[in-house]
Amino acid sequence: MEPLGIEGVWVDTPKVFPDGRGRFHEWFKGESFRDSTGQGLRLAQANCSRSVLGTLRGIHYASVPPGQAKFVTCVSGAVLDVVVDIRTGSPSFGKWEAVRLDDATHRCVYISEGLGHAFMALEDNSTVVYLCSEGYAPHREYGINPLDPELAIAWPEELKPQLSGKDAAAPTLEEAGRLGLLPSFEDCTAYRRALAEEICEEGVEKVG
Repeated sequence: MEPLGIEGVWVDTPKVFPDGRGRFHEWFKGESFRDSTGQGLRLAQANCSRSVLGTLRGIHYASVPPGQAKFVTCVSGAVLDVVVDIRTGSPSFGKWEAVRLDDATHRCVYISEGLGHAFMALEDNSTVVYLCSEGYAPHREYGINPLDPELAIAWPEELKPQLSGKDAAAPTLEEAGRLGLLPSFEDCTAYRRALAEEICEEGVEKVG
């Protein structure tokens, strides 16, 4: 797993084994995940979404703690996956990173707690699956408008974005900040530090 420019985001490009019957790859490995991120992924929910060409989902995030970390991949078609740093006080606040996820490279993106996540379908019937550290909880789920001009995310110009009514009505990053809806970098790093300490304690108990 390779870290991206935003702290708390990693990309994994698995080795794919093709043969005459098809192909095989391991899309999640707990040990290598822990080695890269310093924490485990507590699986509470697994989601699957299929989207027509141009569908734009996000920018979604959850309040921290506990937030909702995600391990995302595209099993059919292709999407432009975007992570946005919405953590107040972060050195990269307001910055975003984009990664193409598709059924050829099988790349995966890990998005830590407190970061914003969105993706646009680049092909019809693009299917995304993601493992979540926490289940869906409407009372702590929020969104940022993915077309916020201040963020200026470079969505493909040739595609007309198709948004849900909820995502289209979401506030800009600046508005969400004024409303006090954004997680803080300090809270997010403290929470992740606590998770890493849990892993260390579990390791000590096993050795003992």
